[in-house]
Amino acid sequence: MSTRPDERRRTFDAVPQGSASTWWGHAWVRALEELSLDDGRLARGRTYAREGYVDTISVTPGRIVAYVRGSRARPYRTEIRLRTLTDGDWESFLDTAAAHPAHLAALLDKDMPHTLAELSADAGVELLPAVGDLLPACTCPDRGRPCKHAAALCYRTARLLDEDPFVLLLMRGRGERELLDALSRRNAAHAARERTTAPATPGIPAREAVARAPLPPLPAPLPVPPHPAHPPSYPAAAGAPDALALDQLATDAAVRAHTILSTSHDPVADLTPWQDAVRLAAAQPGSGLAAPTRALYRDLATATGRTPTALARAVAAWRQGGPDALEVLETPWDPPAGPFDRARPALAASGLANLRPWRNHLTAPGGSLQLRLGRDGYWYAYESDPGRDDWWPRPRGTPSTDPVEAVARRAS
Repeated sequence: MSTRPDERRRTFDAVPQGSASTWWGHAWVRALEELSLDDGRLARGRTYAREGYVDTISVTPGRIVAYVRGSRARPYRTEIRLRTLTDGDWESFLDTAAAHPAHLAALLDKDMPHTLAELSADAGVELLPAVGDLLPACTCPDRGRPCKHAAALCYRTARLLDEDPFVLLLMRGRGERELLDALSRRNAAHAARERTTAPATPGIPAREAVARAPLPPLPAPLPVPPHPAHPPSYPAAAGAPDALALDQLATDAAVRAHTILSTSHDPVADLTPWQDAVRLAAAQPGSGLAAPTRALYRDLATATGRTPTALARAVAAWRQGGPDALEVLETPWDPPAGPFDRARPALAASGLANLRPWRNHLTAPGGSLQLRLGRDGYWYAYESDPGRDDWWPRPRGTPSTDPVEAVARRAS
């Protein structure tokens, strides 16, 4: 279906198959069948509609147009004209909708309750077609009113109303957007009237109240505890979040709150959601692929749109050097001449010759060792299985401004 909501035209390329299934669709069919005197043509029209003889349907105020295939190769142009409502009718309809808050709220939510048809009729505005409202026309030689082609178009129109009852209001002369705008204006005006007519709440200005009865000074803040308390234990239960993961998250929240109280500084305020997830995972023991922390890794990876393996690799980098090391893992860059160029002869003198440079990477022959220069001026060691291009931050490795030391250094 293609629509142009800013104009009073809607075109439906594919109308759902089947018979009417909602109150609006059934009401349209009842109105059609009550207005017709030829049950045979209606039956043929139902068959044509059911077998897909009706092509694209175009709806404008007061008119429904489609090409309907028949016995000849060239389809017939079929049209149903429907009396449009006057400006006075629309004012009555809008007043009726605005007078019932439930109906107004439903319409503004693009829902059209069927009881609105009855209330509108009571106000003298008929939404559904009455006698003399439907005027069929078709290029076929059949002079029936309606002919089977027009009847088929009417039955397919019922399926349009199943999908969107606002199509009926367009047939009657107003587009969805302009109706919703008019209802919004009435709703705002009604709310403004209620505010101006509502009785004033007795009271006095806050400044005057404070001046009359000065507030006592606030009590001194409680002392910061020497260390964060351990959170309560969380029992495991079917369908509940993993108890260990909850315990780890609660513990981290307690430590973070204690730091803020002690220093007035949030240690993770400047981290992105991905960096914070890596930080949380890095605080847990193990690699994240072991059972005790697997649930937390899985949940953090899912929440950030990554895989557990990607998270485990990022954790290894974080343990090397926090956010700077994570950037080295994820962001290659082109370093200026200087430390990068001096690193190669220094590494060659230590026995690491013929290192292949690529951007900020130096890779040893055989593919088992790699050094990466960070923007912070530190060198970070990486390892991979020989013959594979699958680099991980070296376990227990620590960065150094000296590339030779970065290769040899291991964290205790």
